[in-house]
Amino acid sequence: MYTMIKNNKGFSLVEMLLAVAISIMLMGGMLIAIQASTYATRTEEKKVSGQQDVRAVLDMMAMEIGMASYNPTTTTPGTSTIWADPASNSSGQCSVLTSSPAYTSRRGIMESSSTAIMVEADINGDGIIGSTGQPNEVIRYVYDTTNQYITRCTCCTSGSTGGNGQPFLGESPTNIASGNPRGVYVINTALGIPMFTYWDATNTQILESNLTSLDANTKSTAIASIRRIDIKLAVETEDPNANKRQRMIYSTSVVPRNHAINY
Repeated sequence: MYTMIKNNKGFSLVEMLLAVAISIMLMGGMLIAIQASTYATRTEEKKVSGQQDVRAVLDMMAMEIGMASYNPTTTTPGTSTIWADPASNSSGQCSVLTSSPAYTSRRGIMESSSTAIMVEADINGDGIIGSTGQPNEVIRYVYDTTNQYITRCTCCTSGSTGGNGQPFLGESPTNIASGNPRGVYVINTALGIPMFTYWDATNTQILESNLTSLDANTKSTAIASIRRIDIKLAVETEDPNANKRQRMIYSTSVVPRNHAINY
């Protein structure tokens, strides 16, 4: 007969604790790897989305600003009086600047600074700027340096000074409070980069002090000499960790060809 020897020896408590500890470390490592991968994917998605938004915005700004001073109804230079004063808003139509040569000489660029620009163009060729049903003939872009976003205003219908402009790149504090995602921060001011710079026919930058001068003649002369406008957009993608936001800078140059014609 064979005698069966029963082995009653099992795992000790120390061995069990060691096995549990090793399992926890392995699972923890896997969890960290998964979280890192997920975060990297979300970050890349936000970066790509931000790039798409900025490029689309830059293209649209370049197209609309490039149309400044478009006036197909004028055949004789110096005779046009269609350029409008958006500050005089009546029933959705801008008032024509027939009584102020200092203003009419600005033609289709009524405002020009490093953070804002207002352009006019007779898109439908009816000889009237900003007529009812044609709000896009007067457009104002404004960079809100405090809240880090850009607004776009069709000023003849949205407000005489563009104060009612809609968020164009980034979000307003009101929309953010309502739960809308911000997407990007516009950080030109933080980096010391002007959003708009202006150049004359000799490729010399026009001083902003002249473009924004309180003297109407100085301002109008400076605006009339604009031949190229550079647009630069510096943005950061949204991220809960401010130190990990992705920064991007995009730029383009616009030549408002119609603005060179002496309307």
